[in-house]
Amino acid sequence: MGDLLHLSYSRPWIPGTMSLPALLRGDEMRGYRGIKYILFICCYIFWVVSGVLAAVGIYAKIAKERDVVDTLTLDPALLLVIVGSVMFLITFLGCCGSLRNTTCLLRMFLVILVLILLLQIAAGVVGYLFTDMVMERTERLMMKAIVRYREDQDLENAIDFIQKKFQCCGVESYKDWSRNVYFECLDTNPSLEACGVPFSCCVHLQNQTVLNTMCGYGMQQLEQSLARHDVFTVGCLQKIISWAKNNLLLVGGLTVGLLLLEVCMICLASAQITWIKKVRLQKKENESRSKSERKDSFWYPAFADFDDE
Repeated sequence: MGDLLHLSYSRPWIPGTMSLPALLRGDEMRGYRGIKYILFICCYIFWVVSGVLAAVGIYAKIAKERDVVDTLTLDPALLLVIVGSVMFLITFLGCCGSLRNTTCLLRMFLVILVLILLLQIAAGVVGYLFTDMVMERTERLMMKAIVRYREDQDLENAIDFIQKKFQCCGVESYKDWSRNVYFECLDTNPSLEACGVPFSCCVHLQNQTVLNTMCGYGMQQLEQSLARHDVFTVGCLQKIISWAKNNLLLVGGLTVGLLLLEVCMICLASAQITWIKKVRLQKKENESRSKSERKDSFWYPAFADFDDE
């Protein structure tokens, strides 16, 4: 049989041979790359930070003694490990999903971020509506920290830092330290620090070069008017609230900034998922178009004799 047919079509698109960028126009490609790499950079920064937090927490836990406090609310090292690990997993989903164009990972990342955002908003609303209950529980938690002051080195350092930073002592007053067994003001208390307060409560002079760690001894036996010359007598809860009110713009700015960052990452993840869906739909259309072109690409010359050998 002679030359009966001729292939008039060009090379068709083969599914899986063209990458995602090949299916986008120049302006579309620039927009997609901007969304993709901004999301990846944001997730990568938080991924590194969370890894550092988790590593510091793990190191602190290993360096501790075995009989120390091991509760989430009163153990800073355990809190660092948990927060760092959760952030590490979440940002890992965002990094891999954005870099590899994996919609499954991006959807998981998106859902988790939305849940976290809703929980933060709910916590803010509850804190605003039930301020008294929140303050009561915060005071109770701080009292537990004072009771366990010497049981955990990290907790002790955290309390000392807060008392030095805010120039306060105890939760409501300096006499709250009587709740701790080492500072309890009883005649039967054999501790050398009985009726005293930690040195972080002491008022330090500007020209003082040598730290006197015994400056808080016996301060609970003095009235507030006399004790305030040597130690801070105002509680830390009141000081922290006053600092937050005086720096309301800073606190509000940080809170709004964090929420906006989360919303921005949610929008970026949603946009990338939309782009990936668009490209997959375009691939399917190209595939169906190429199949129809294959069927229509065969043509025969006029008056062809099919019985000719």
